[in-house]
Amino acid sequence: MTTATETFFEEFPASMENVKSEMPDVVRAFGGMFQAIMKQGALSVREKELIALGIGLAVRCVSCINMHVEKCLKAGATREQILEAAGVAVVMQGGPTYTHLPEVIKALDYLKG
Repeated sequence: MTTATETFFEEFPASMENVKSEMPDVVRAFGGMFQAIMKQGALSVREKELIALGIGLAVRCVSCINMHVEKCLKAGATREQILEAAGVAVVMQGGPTYTHLPEVIKALDYLKG
């Protein structure tokens, strides 16, 4: 049986290719902003990705949670750091964020993080 997390990681890249072809100006603008902001600076890429994950949790965006767990791992964050950042999001946002913690664990497990 395929889980929602597996389906996300299998289908998201193709769905974003459709967005690129249908909305190139939006993709270019967002991509440029993302690249400019999420590069190494006073904060490391890892720190920025952990922040982005916390915000994704706070706004309850499952796609954001999945993508930023993956980006956190690629930026060198450990499972423990990711889970700790998720805990900080719960402190700041409360119950609605708490209910999305399983999404973090599912993404970590899927990505072997």
